[in-house]
Amino acid sequence: MDAPDAVFFPDRRAPASHLLLEQLPSYQSLLYRRKSSSSGRRQGSGRGRQPSINSGKWAEQKTVHSGEELKPVRELPKSMQEKRQEKQQRLQQGGALTGWGLWRLNVHRSLKRLKEDGMDVLSSLQLWRADIHLIEGMFGTGILSYFSFLRFLVLLNFIMFLLMFVFVMLPMIITSHSAHNVTYSSSSNVSVCSEYLGSSRQGLVVFHEHITDLLSGTGFLEHTYLFYGYYKLEFIHSHFTYNLPLAYLLATVTYLLLSLVWIVKRSAAGFKRKLIQDEDRFQSFCNKVFAGWDFCITNENAARLKRSSLLYELKMDLEEERIKRKMANRTRGEKCRIYALRAALNLFVMAVLVACFYCIYEATVFSQRKQAEDQKSNFLLELVVEYLPSIVITLANFITPLIFNLIINFEDYSPAFEIRFTLMRCVFMRLASIGVLLFSLWDQITSCRNSGCPCGYNHQLYPCWETHIGQEMYKLVIFDFLIIAAVIIFVEFPRKIIVNYCDCGLVKWWGQQEFAIPQNVLEIVYGQTICWIGTFYCPLLPAINTVKYILVFYLKKVSLVTNCRPATRPFRASSSNFFFLVVLLIGLALASVPVIVSIAEIRSSRACGPFMSYNTSWEVVPRVVSQLPPSLCSFLQALASEAFAVSFFVITCLGMFYVIALAGAHKRVIEHLRDQLAMVSLHMMMMIASVLSDHFLISVQQKL
Repeated sequence: MDAPDAVFFPDRRAPASHLLLEQLPSYQSLLYRRKSSSSGRRQGSGRGRQPSINSGKWAEQKTVHSGEELKPVRELPKSMQEKRQEKQQRLQQGGALTGWGLWRLNVHRSLKRLKEDGMDVLSSLQLWRADIHLIEGMFGTGILSYFSFLRFLVLLNFIMFLLMFVFVMLPMIITSHSAHNVTYSSSSNVSVCSEYLGSSRQGLVVFHEHITDLLSGTGFLEHTYLFYGYYKLEFIHSHFTYNLPLAYLLATVTYLLLSLVWIVKRSAAGFKRKLIQDEDRFQSFCNKVFAGWDFCITNENAARLKRSSLLYELKMDLEEERIKRKMANRTRGEKCRIYALRAALNLFVMAVLVACFYCIYEATVFSQRKQAEDQKSNFLLELVVEYLPSIVITLANFITPLIFNLIINFEDYSPAFEIRFTLMRCVFMRLASIGVLLFSLWDQITSCRNSGCPCGYNHQLYPCWETHIGQEMYKLVIFDFLIIAAVIIFVEFPRKIIVNYCDCGLVKWWGQQEFAIPQNVLEIVYGQTICWIGTFYCPLLPAINTVKYILVFYLKKVSLVTNCRPATRPFRASSSNFFFLVVLLIGLALASVPVIVSIAEIRSSRACGPFMSYNTSWEVVPRVVSQLPPSLCSFLQALASEAFAVSFFVITCLGMFYVIALAGAHKRVIEHLRDQLAMVSLHMMMMIASVLSDHFLISVQQKL
């Protein structure tokens, strides 16, 4: 790479590498291979001997010069001649260092190597490192992004479990095995509202009833650490007083805020890449043609599929250009016709969604009514009634994508917009179905019909409504995992066997199962949304979700390697990561709404849980604040006042406007630099053409 710089830039700096090129699969795989080879050479050479300051090896590493960290000579955008001069200058400066400067240089070098060793150790301890490298080598970075996203959710759920365990469960466990003074939560007035017997089975219990309890969270599981109703402590008195309701509430707020910060932090890099890649269509064509290959692929079949996916992307880009030209040339009558057709089809989509939501609502009401009757029936029939809302939601999530894929063909959108629009419809269907389920549950909980609501909620049917919602979320998580495992075992494996051993033309046309990345991501985002909602009512749900995603990882890996092939409509790694995190952020926003409403608005159960002595769960915060010293209490009340909120909002808006203006200025500078880069590229092409023509003329003259 240095020889062309010496030819075309003998006396000035070469142009710096473009940020877009640094995100390409070929460039990333090159960096990965270079990093692996350099770390292997460094480990093989040993760490016992320290190179001297005056050696040429140290001259090419990063050094401290005038308080700043310099780049290695080989990474400087200079010609070979300038690099040699820079190397000589650094050698002279390194030899002149003595005393304090030499000590600082040695310390800097030692800290740098210690940091590299620490990063190597952390990299070796990374979860599923070898498995993910295997998937990357066989199927490329697109499918790799799904498994990396799944690993991120495993870590997120594990951190959520640690928060709930350390601050909520561990104090309960310690007090049960030690002689601490404790104060239990209790309602202010003892009445019928404080009665809670639960659903424990009496007498001789049949084996299948234990299975029903295990799958639905009732019976022996209802009065365990698994659900909200078990945590009845209010204060633990030891060397200090531990307020369990406050810890329960703060742990809930913390895991929601932690999830938000973590997702936004991870999505920032993906947003930058996507913004740059979508900026210029000409760059997109050039990158696909000259730098679109994924050098991490080592499998022959995956390489052939990658070639097909690149061809498909080029065809899709050309089709988008054709559709844009067609849209520009449409007459007024054609525009009216296509807009009318789209409006009619969107009305049909809304009708389908309303029908699905109505079925979910009716199934939830029917299931709650049958469970309240507590009639002994067949084991399978009882299980179907328990899981009826989950079954209806799963059927709706299976049928509606098929309808959306059929409808989108008649709406005349560009291929890329077709994929995004269909996926957003599926996202809305999956996440809104959870909202409808919660709405139907709360409609049953808050309506008392003829008896009125002396307790503030329907205590007759739901003496501990928080535990009941936790049981519904628990059933959704269990049923979601059972469906994923059943599809892999009973659909994908038999399909693979039929395709391999049946020579029927229809079967060959059917082909292998495609590993559709967006649909698989929607499955785990759906499960994560349920976990965010249910953790407040079922504190052990993050642990269950962690185990579930670990099992899903291995099931999906085996199914991918054995049964599936990449989708014909591929997703690039950068686009995939950003899309996954955006959908996850939407799920977090949806999950936060019911949790906040139940904490701030709905009356807490008077028969169970840590908030029995409070009207709402949020009431614990102002009560604790009122017990603080007057100065601190006044300060916190000032932070919660409307004046501070308005001032903070105004300052935030001003800061946002400043950032938007700064981003606009940077965008204009980037456009100007891109134009200059295009001119430099044109100048280089003209110089290359001139050199080639001179060589051609010289060779022709020599032959003559």
